[in-house]
Amino acid sequence: MEILEGEILTLDEVAVYLKAGKRTVYRLAQKGEIPAFKLGGTWRIRRSDLDRWIAASIKKKMP
Repeated sequence: MEILEGEILTLDEVAVYLKAGKRTVYRLAQKGEIPAFKLGGTWRIRRSDLDRWIAASIKKKMP
């Protein structure tokens, strides 16, 4: 499966990518803790935004 920079992911896909539970990803999206948006009542996350969020989270934890 080829992954594109501007790819839009569903919560299920994000959960697999992060190796996290779908409920956890849903809660993070609802609280605005991950860069997500709603499309037709379902959450979507742009892959590039998710990667930037991951990188920023790692940098915060580094001394």
